[in-house]
Amino acid sequence: MGIVQVRLDTYDNRWFNPGNPVKRILWYYTNAIFFHSYLFPISGIKVALLKLFGAKVGKGVVIKPNVNIKYPWFLSIGDYTWMGEKVWIDNLCEVRIGSHCCLSQESYLLTGNHNYKKSTFDLITQSIILEDGVWIGAKAVVAPGVVCHQNALLTVCSVASQSLDANSIYSGNPAVKIRERIIKS
Repeated sequence: MGIVQVRLDTYDNRWFNPGNPVKRILWYYTNAIFFHSYLFPISGIKVALLKLFGAKVGKGVVIKPNVNIKYPWFLSIGDYTWMGEKVWIDNLCEVRIGSHCCLSQESYLLTGNHNYKKSTFDLITQSIILEDGVWIGAKAVVAPGVVCHQNALLTVCSVASQSLDANSIYSGNPAVKIRERIIKS
């Protein structure tokens, strides 16, 4: 019996509908001009645009330059959350970010993957939830389906492929719990 190969010519994601095509095109250019660039560093403009495109955004949100957001209509952000330079929210489905969260530079939230066990390489999407007080370190990755519970911390360059416990610090690839996160007033 021969080895079955991946057949990308049979890939079919017609079932996946991320929204109105005109809205997606308008967002593509809005994202390129206002978010995924250094031309408009003012967070207030970005928050207003996210809301205009259907995102739910709380007060006091800070969005640094060169942030990339796939589909704002699948995004909700709580109060006083920060997004550092080059954060990428690759949200093919829901991403829910709580209040007082910090997404450090070049952190990456991805909700899409592919079924590597099928020759058709089927698309798989799963939501991501960051509860209140979560800190995603610089260049860290949060994989589809992960819930980062309250005050969890994912350290620099780590990969969370499973959910993170509350008040805990995780590090590595794959990320493992290294200790409790104790926050002092």
